[in-house]
Amino acid sequence: MNDQPVARRTKILATLGPATDAPGVLDDLLRAGVDVVRLNFSHGDPSGQIARAEALRAAAERVGKEVGILCDLPGPKIRIETFADNKVMLNAGDKFALVAREDAPPGDETQVGVSYLGLPQDVKPGDLLLLDDGMMQLLVDRVDGDTIHTTVQNNGVLSNRKGLNKLGGGLSLGALTEKDKELIGVAAQIKADFIAVSFCRNAEDMNEARRVAQSFGSDAHMVSKIERAEAIENLVEIVGASDVVMVARGDLGVEIGDAELPGLQKKIIREALDQSRIVITATQMLQSMVESPIPTRAEVLDVANAVIDGTDAVMLSQESAAGAYPVKSVEAMARICLGAERQFHNETNFEKAKRDLKRADQAIAMAAMFLSEHINVRAIVAMTDTGGTARFLSRYRSTANIFAMSGYDAARRRMTLMRDVQPVKFDYRGISAREATRFATKQLFDLGYLNVGDQIIVTNGDEMDRRGGTNTLRLLQVGLDGKAVGLASL
Repeated sequence: MNDQPVARRTKILATLGPATDAPGVLDDLLRAGVDVVRLNFSHGDPSGQIARAEALRAAAERVGKEVGILCDLPGPKIRIETFADNKVMLNAGDKFALVAREDAPPGDETQVGVSYLGLPQDVKPGDLLLLDDGMMQLLVDRVDGDTIHTTVQNNGVLSNRKGLNKLGGGLSLGALTEKDKELIGVAAQIKADFIAVSFCRNAEDMNEARRVAQSFGSDAHMVSKIERAEAIENLVEIVGASDVVMVARGDLGVEIGDAELPGLQKKIIREALDQSRIVITATQMLQSMVESPIPTRAEVLDVANAVIDGTDAVMLSQESAAGAYPVKSVEAMARICLGAERQFHNETNFEKAKRDLKRADQAIAMAAMFLSEHINVRAIVAMTDTGGTARFLSRYRSTANIFAMSGYDAARRRMTLMRDVQPVKFDYRGISAREATRFATKQLFDLGYLNVGDQIIVTNGDEMDRRGGTNTLRLLQVGLDGKAVGLASL
């Protein structure tokens, strides 16, 4: 009798970096549970990221696992420029100026240049500027032309190229820089499955990024990183223009304040799920594991709460890219996700489910989940070209496993971020829907995912190999030979 171990439903996204470049580490990361890797374009050069993508695909082939690639654009990160002596000591009460000029002199204890030359137009007296993730705070006194005069609010060391945020947001620069547009071309060359847009403000930022990607021949799914106060104000439209949403808690926490962050995380996750979008929770989830082989209890609870809130994926940043324990970090993340998933069963409230469904595959997905909630179903098997049906299925929480059968490599990789979904390579082109169902069931049986007598739900289209054509749901039972036997269909 087949008896596969319990599958983790929440997906793990891990950032690649120097810590993952050593021989064998990528293979170990994939075996430990990584589903998608992140290439952070804020660091390194394009040739290095291309090499990492090639190494990742070779490792995935060796391990025998579907793995997606997410390319994360730098975006318009505002930074101070450099100091003559690399850093300065500032004390509360000191007067300190920010100079928004290309020919700003090297910084000292009285002033430093800034990368965003439009900053003087975006600030006014009384605004609080946060540098180095809020470690240094400057209160704006006045603005004179291209110079912002401030008073230092706390003691601390300020060093070269630290980031700058404005408390409450309100900076007018757009999300895509010219450098970002060039890097989208690199992502297209890599054949990235996902492209993340940093510091997006509105739906148009996402639409522009998609147009640029398409101009390079890329059909990557677009990820909106919610990390600006303006993005919260435009959350509904941004989610609607995205394929994936990321709760980017670093800069978001700096701009809106730590106290508001937990509630906003839940709000963003709910909005993504309501609009049938994939959602990632990111930033400092296991930060202590950069140096420690085990996480803190607070980090365990943080990851578990994101899982319970319904996030599709949780992300490792510095922990995997530059930490001392990249593989242990993934193993810890996987354990925490499994533990959180065991502690609750989130039944879908179909009374509150949307009634104005506009697509047949959405209706079929809802019907499949409703049926799985009321009868003993081992698995839901979705025949899908693009992954659309699998995405809709994954929005409704169920105890049944979802196997997404597709013959398209790009579609399977894009499904690696979907909670509850396990993509499986299966080429049904050229055969009938009934033949495809029988062969797919047999393949899952041979892989150990199904047992004789299991009841399963299969979704597909009358015409196989037609995108968006899912219009059929069948309730089947696994026969003695591992192939499906019909019980009912609609």
